[in-house]
This record gives sequence, structure tokens and C-alpha cells, in this order.
Amino acid sequence: MTTSPTRPLPDVTLRVPTDEDAHAWHHVFDDPDVMEFLGGPAELSHYEEITARQRMHDAQLGYCLWTLLDAEGQVLGFTGAQPWPAHKEWGPVGEIEIGWRLGREAWGRGYAYAAALATLERVRGAGVPKVVAMIDDANVRSAAVAERLGMTLAETFPLPGGRRVGRRYELSLAAG
Repeated sequence: MTTSPTRPLPDVTLRVPTDEDAHAWHHVFDDPDVMEFLGGPAELSHYEEITARQRMHDAQLGYCLWTLLDAEGQVLGFTGAQPWPAHKEWGPVGEIEIGWRLGREAWGRGYAYAAALATLERVRGAGVPKVVAMIDDANVRSAAVAERLGMTLAETFPLPGGRRVGRRYELSLAAG
């Protein structure tokens, strides 16, 4: 069960990432604060690979990490869902992870929550029965979004490298 907003939600649009979105993502995520829990800023080639993979996910699965746009069409970041990578040696292999990443200018304005709600409806429509969110324990902003979505904390665990703790949230999307 999601909580009701205390203010009107912003208008958001989710679209399948384009080649140009790799450049936009690189620009809005090229900030140490945005990437604090994700290993720091990445090269453009990283976003070129991610946007290509998301187009493939959308074509094959009907969902992906979509580019998040505000009402004026400005790229704010991404939100969506994707299968947890099978090649990773940790995490919920076989699960569908919901996630969001926004440029700092979009923080605190309801965009992540509004886009995550839209994502939940889309993945539910694609027949996904459950989603998880993998969040660094220190990332209180992302944890707050997960909790506001009605996700429950399923476990905490040591992150690779052993110096940080992660949280796995989950949410059933089954009707009822």
C-alpha cells in the first residue's frame, strides 16, 4: 500500500532511452553526490552501454530503466525496472529490481516517487509479480522512496568490499 502524497505529484514522462539519453544521463549523473552510493561518476561509454541494454529489455520484457522527463521534457535521470544481472556475484539474481537515479537538481521535489509509481503500474501490467529495491543503508533518500511506495525491508546484508551495508526491499505486485 502506498502512502498518499502530501502535495501534488509532479508530472513525469517515462520513455525508452535513446542514444542521446546516454549523453543526458552522463551529464546529470556527473556529480559525486548523485553517485555517492554507486562508485562515483562514470564515463559516457558506461551510459551508452546501459541505454542500449535498456532498449533491449524494453523490447524483450516490456519494461526497462526508462528516461525520466519533467513536464517540460527535461531529462531528470531514470527510473524503471530490470532483471538483476546474473553475472553479479551477490544480490537477488532472478529478481526484478526497481530503481531510480535523478540528477541533484531534481531531488526533493517528488519526481522519484511519481516516476516509481508509474514504474510499478507498468511492470504490474507486464505481469511482474514482485519487485525488489537494492539500496545502500546510508542512502536515506532512496530508502524513503522505497518505504513510501509500501516496500518492506526484507533483509540487510554486507555490500561487496565489506565496509558498507545494503538493504533489500520487496513489494508484491499481485492483485488482491
